[in-house]
Amino acid sequence: MTDCPLSEATVPEGDVPLRALLRPGTALAVITGVEGTSYRPVGAVMAIGPKGRRAGNLSSGCIDEDVALHALRAMQDGQERRLRYGAGSPFVDLALPCGGGLDILILPHPDRDALAAAQDRLEARDTAVLSLPGLTLHILPELRFLIFGKGPEAATFADLVNLAGFRAELFTPEAMDVPSGVPAVPLLSPRWPEKVAIDARTAVTLFFHDHEWEPPLLAHALASPALYVGAQGSFRARMARRAALEGAGVSAERIDRLADPFGLIPSARDPRTLAVAVLADVLAKARL
Repeated sequence: MTDCPLSEATVPEGDVPLRALLRPGTALAVITGVEGTSYRPVGAVMAIGPKGRRAGNLSSGCIDEDVALHALRAMQDGQERRLRYGAGSPFVDLALPCGGGLDILILPHPDRDALAAAQDRLEARDTAVLSLPGLTLHILPELRFLIFGKGPEAATFADLVNLAGFRAELFTPEAMDVPSGVPAVPLLSPRWPEKVAIDARTAVTLFFHDHEWEPPLLAHALASPALYVGAQGSFRARMARRAALEGAGVSAERIDRLADPFGLIPSARDPRTLAVAVLADVLAKARL
């Protein structure tokens, strides 16, 4: 790998399958250039194992198998490959449905130490930097959801986040059925839980009907670098929430960070619609 990149790209952790790349004998394929429209961005990575098994993708499926075949040949001779698909490509039988063109770099033996260092940074919720020939990747930690509340709204949202493959943590003052794989932590008071940090790739969402739980939790979240902070409630509840935060000494600038409305579908009246609306709202805020 080179220390003199020619370009840079920022991608979320989900676009770079680092765990797969750390397996012995795995090649790395990355999009280094895009002409026109593309299903995947510059910096998207695919891992190819020694038997052709893939993790991640570089297209909607139209070129991934061919890239894997080139990667297997590269692993045999130890030479990197630079491929072009679409406009200007020698592979005229592999058309890109979206048009345009893709430039792909294949590294048969990527630097495992650099990959491991990037994985360590992401596990610490820090942005990782990975230098490849001609391209530096800035890899953002995956989105994380801190969910506070009780009842079907909190449980449904936690379930949806988990099913979408994001990290969810649920804090609730009552015993409730929670989705498998979602940690549920008892919330004994409205104080912010100790040792629960918030970073710029964290969304804080509140699902309470008894809104007196909200001000201390929201005040803490609004003072953090959280990507998204929001709470369910009617227009009257939102106005009362703002007044309570003002009374607690929270500045108007911070209060204005609250998602309003909470979710992309105003006045959602059932847990499933609310869950979809809020998840979509967070993902819209997180777009690069």
